Amino acid sequence: MAEEKIIAVVGATGAQGGGLVRAILNDPSGGFRARAVTRNVNSDKANALAKSGAEVVAADVGDEKSLETAFRGAHGAYCVTFFWEHFSPEKEMAHATAMARAAKQAGLRHVIWSTLEDTREWVPLSDNRMPTLMGKYKVPHFDAKGEADHVFTGLGLPVTLLLTSFYWDNFIYFGMGPKKGPDGRLALTLPMGDKKLPGIAAEDIGKCAYGIFKRGPEFIGKKVAIAGEHLTGAQMAGALTKAMGQEVRYNAVPPEVYRGFGFPGAEDLGNMFQFKHDFNDYFCGARNPDFARSLNPALETFDQWLAENKSRIPVD
Repeated sequence: MAEEKIIAVVGATGAQGGGLVRAILNDPSGGFRARAVTRNVNSDKANALAKSGAEVVAADVGDEKSLETAFRGAHGAYCVTFFWEHFSPEKEMAHATAMARAAKQAGLRHVIWSTLEDTREWVPLSDNRMPTLMGKYKVPHFDAKGEADHVFTGLGLPVTLLLTSFYWDNFIYFGMGPKKGPDGRLALTLPMGDKKLPGIAAEDIGKCAYGIFKRGPEFIGKKVAIAGEHLTGAQMAGALTKAMGQEVRYNAVPPEVYRGFGFPGAEDLGNMFQFKHDFNDYFCGARNPDFARSLNPALETFDQWLAENKSRIPVD
């Protein structure tokens, strides 16, 4: 029997990485083994992965040497950054660079870089349709990842650039779910007008990544994009209404209103939604659910995700 290929998974206790580790563990005859890379090997989530059969190793995305040690002996690595922990595009670039260099030093055969578009290719800094943020970005948490693509490709790594989509899990954890208005009625507020928003269950990102590793050479040197479904705000509100058993209205607001909501990251997210709205044909066109399903036959629709997660969506 051929030796199992080790996949080192950065952010293994997070949404994307955790999904990939579980996908590998749930396919014991697939020819792969999961090496969970995390800062804290003693966390509850790390312990749970270890009990499930993953090898758990410590590394810090800001420490190239620790990453190189974590990657050594592996076949591949899944690389992801954590913008919402620090809100710093510069840190994203530094962390991406550390991961790419470590992957090169470790001699990995396949790297997946979880990335997004550099929106400045569509909306230059001189374009006033949306404000420039932090002096040199339009959508900082997109642009920093897109800018880092060239670090992976420039080192000549055998890389797949994986463009992800809006997590439906944001309705649980990120405060984006339906909120009660002054009248006590629930509303889903997004600046998407009547345009469709590609979305995906976070767990499915990891499952799709596993599908890419399994098909290996086919995707090395390629940029691919995934989504579970494309839905308008009204369609999502309708699905939420059905799943939660109470009416959820869709409240379409202009992006400038959303940018002014004042929560951390509101300007960044307001610009992000505007980008997805203004370039909707491109954004949806790049993210074909049929392609994602070819990687991950268990890909969930929004209705399926809601059936499992509706009770976890806060509605206070």
